[in-house]
Amino acid sequence: MIYTVTLNPSLDYVISVDGFKSGAVNRAHEARLNVGGKGINVSAALKSLGFESLATGFIAGFTGGAIESGVREMGIAADFIRLPAGLSRINVKLNTGEETEINAAGPEITPDAAEELLSKLDHLLRKDDLLVLAGSLPPGLPTDFYQTILRRLRKRNILSVVDTSDSAFLDTLTERPFLIKPNESELGALFNKELETKEEIISCAGNLRTRGAHNVLVSRAEKGALLLAQDGGVYEIGAAPGKAVNSVGAGDAMVAGFIAGWLRTKNYREALKLGTAAGGATAFSRGIATGKEIEQIFAQIEKP
Repeated sequence: MIYTVTLNPSLDYVISVDGFKSGAVNRAHEARLNVGGKGINVSAALKSLGFESLATGFIAGFTGGAIESGVREMGIAADFIRLPAGLSRINVKLNTGEETEINAAGPEITPDAAEELLSKLDHLLRKDDLLVLAGSLPPGLPTDFYQTILRRLRKRNILSVVDTSDSAFLDTLTERPFLIKPNESELGALFNKELETKEEIISCAGNLRTRGAHNVLVSRAEKGALLLAQDGGVYEIGAAPGKAVNSVGAGDAMVAGFIAGWLRTKNYREALKLGTAAGGATAFSRGIATGKEIEQIFAQIEKP
């Protein structure tokens, strides 16, 4: 079974405005409300690819109820922990020809709620299950919370996937995650440098492998992706062909595609190709791509 954890899910209010002017009244020509959060996006993309998962994490208030309902309406099993106070966040995604995001902090997580989630995962996870930890940490949780989750599950022989940032990301390396997925900018930030060459990317990703990650997948937007794999190989693939209209969820779809490709074939090249197709198809769509859209891009994409 696949489980996804989104500690700080959201409702994403996506607004499109032509000729946006700061400090003036602007009229949106399109607005929509999506259920958001990196782990939830992974679950949605896995669903498109024919893989079931269970989504969990924290929700609060009426916005949390809308998130949980939205996840279930997508056909995804949901088992969230409801907080006693606060509201799950609403994030604003403004499209004016370029994308601007305003992300809220989210509700405060109490120690009791944190322990409840840890106990839930203790109960749910079994040998050979796959756990995806994705997204930012909400207020109240220590930066090593993802590491704590993995440490408690260390003896379960699960596959773990981590997609977060900063110290929360680095802390998990001691628990030897199966896959981590920084983008090129995030990878550079981990080493306090701007990465300018492929060789620099490979060097930094190799450092993360040395520190514990089995596989390091680096997304590079229009430059494609690089994978430093557990078999010692360095795999590279070009970007999926198409016009990007939306970056929200593309990286999460790449994670889902890689997972699906690996579970189907146990082949790193094919996993990288399906991950790139899923990420690209989502970037070319208004939301998480459908299975048909992903298949169309997969058929067009160059071999890694």
